[in-house]
Amino acid sequence: MSTQSSRFAARMMVAPSVALLLIWMIVPLAMTLYYSFRLYRLISPDRTGWVGFNNYLWFVNSPDFWLALFNTLALVGGVLIITVVLGMLIALLIDQPVKGQGVLRILVIAPFFVMPPVAASIWENLFMHPQNGLFAAVARSFGAQPILFLENYPMLSVIGIVSWEWLPFATLILLTALQSLSSEQLEAAEMDGASALSRFRYIILPHATRAITVVILIQTIFLLGIFGEIFTTTQGGPGSASTTLPYMIFKQAIAAKDIGRAAAGGIIAVILANIVAYFLMRSIGKHLDA
Repeated sequence: MSTQSSRFAARMMVAPSVALLLIWMIVPLAMTLYYSFRLYRLISPDRTGWVGFNNYLWFVNSPDFWLALFNTLALVGGVLIITVVLGMLIALLIDQPVKGQGVLRILVIAPFFVMPPVAASIWENLFMHPQNGLFAAVARSFGAQPILFLENYPMLSVIGIVSWEWLPFATLILLTALQSLSSEQLEAAEMDGASALSRFRYIILPHATRAITVVILIQTIFLLGIFGEIFTTTQGGPGSASTTLPYMIFKQAIAAKDIGRAAAGGIIAVILANIVAYFLMRSIGKHLDA
């Protein structure tokens, strides 16, 4: 009885916050779903009506939709590969006992505290600027022409900027996993003649699988909604070369002032995000229970 009473009390104490969270989530989602089936444009608010699935059909049949979908998946995949691989290498490096280890770790995690628009502006003006940027200065010092990163390689540039922002997160999670690894296993493997590569493959990597899974799941959730970096640097261009689903929805809502079509795009983005999350949980989420 005491156990049931404590569970009931715990549920009653948690219930207000859960109810508030549900309202906070359901009300905007319900309004988005409602407007997605209606004709509603800010430039002509008096013209309204029920249009059914026309907004969805327009959004899916838009020539920019499939490119935006590809760019979104490319952004997520590219950032995950860069952050997981480099995060593991950096975690292995700063896990070694070296002088100034604390300062080194602070420097590694520093980019994570920079706001996305600020980070994108720093990269655009300090590093990638074709005249005053650091990369342009290095290219001219070798007698080469500066590369127009944001014009010629917009999507790769955005992936690089976002990877720089999320690399500290991956590094911290993986470093925590490495520090929980028993040093006796590594010492025993080294005494048995195992090379550094073999120790990494058969001891370190399996031990870090759970942490890698956490990094992939959490980052995927946030990367699907990346917006600030694109808005600050490329604004979806040139043309639609760096337009992602969130930015396409933004353009439809703000530039075109078509709330109905933007709402339909938002529902499509939610559905696609849930599909991606489902397959991620099915494929790698099982490692969380390991």
